[in-house]
Amino acid sequence: MTLIPHKYTDVELFDLLKKYDDSAITSSDLQEIADHFDVKTSSLRRRMKRKGFEYNAKKKTYALTKTQLKTAKKQLETQYEKPHVHATKQKENLVPTSDDTFIKFGAFPDLKKIIQSRLFYPIFITGMSGNGKTFGVEQACSQTKRELIRVNITVETDEDDLIGGFRLVNGETVWHNGPVIEALERGAILLLDEVDLASNKILCLQSILEGKGVFLKKIGKFVKPNEGFNIVATANTKGKGSDDGRFIGTNVLNEAFLERFPITIEQDYPTVGVESKILTKVAESLNIPMVGEHKNFITHLCNWAEIVRKTFNDGGVDEIISTRRLTHIMRAYSIFGDKMKSVQMCLNRFDDETKESFIQLYTKLDDTVNVSESTQ
Repeated sequence: MTLIPHKYTDVELFDLLKKYDDSAITSSDLQEIADHFDVKTSSLRRRMKRKGFEYNAKKKTYALTKTQLKTAKKQLETQYEKPHVHATKQKENLVPTSDDTFIKFGAFPDLKKIIQSRLFYPIFITGMSGNGKTFGVEQACSQTKRELIRVNITVETDEDDLIGGFRLVNGETVWHNGPVIEALERGAILLLDEVDLASNKILCLQSILEGKGVFLKKIGKFVKPNEGFNIVATANTKGKGSDDGRFIGTNVLNEAFLERFPITIEQDYPTVGVESKILTKVAESLNIPMVGEHKNFITHLCNWAEIVRKTFNDGGVDEIISTRRLTHIMRAYSIFGDKMKSVQMCLNRFDDETKESFIQLYTKLDDTVNVSESTQ
């Protein structure tokens, strides 16, 4: 038997040992196998011992009885042929928790209807940062009792991160399912968050975006999507990159990849009325009483954000106040009890000129505060 030296896995070891079935492995056989895998015989002996092969010191052989082979095969099948059993010993309930601060708006009813239908119908959601794209998907799944697996995409995300790969567990290589395979097998909603940050490695999902499943070439297994599986992707762009530089790191996505999403939802910021309800819910969750100046504070914040957004759309400013930033301000207010301090601290992320212009605008809307308070 001509042997080519290479490193080995348990699967390769078992495949080679089957050639010695119903016989005994002698010292020369052992050396031959060690040479084949380019390892020391002592290392090979230790691995065979872990696999349940007993060494006969008198005969200086390993007896390959049917029981021995059956035991080794059972161990390998557990790791190799059914790897997902090891990867998910206990199935957790992945239905998102309901959030009392959530207020539906925009295309949320349509999103919920698609998720509730349990049909495979991929959705691409695009919109400015901090306007509730991801939050909406989570709450749609919560309301429809659908499991959700969220994957935060970066330029480094690759097939191993998404589909899965071999991991070293107790000295053995074991296959672990990635989040995509988990979602496929569970019939869950797969959320590809910030998908426009992805590189061309995201193309490993092409067949999955067609609803056809995927072949795991590393373990020779085909995974079909379970009933209810669907994909939702969120992005700040439409997959064409960011020309104005606002979303550094976003990439131009492959046209064939984008074409596999039947619909695209364009999500804007909520209206003043809706945003007021959102902040009221947030305030109530923080035990801020909705009376007097507290209630007026929310009104001023929403009107302020609306003016800033209109100015941004007209090209008057380069920054914007997101719904997320307004909730940050409410949380700061619940801590410090100071409106102007809360606004200023949450605006410190902007450059000085932008920050000062935003503060000046707010003080014109809220006559209970002044600019001097912001510097204290």
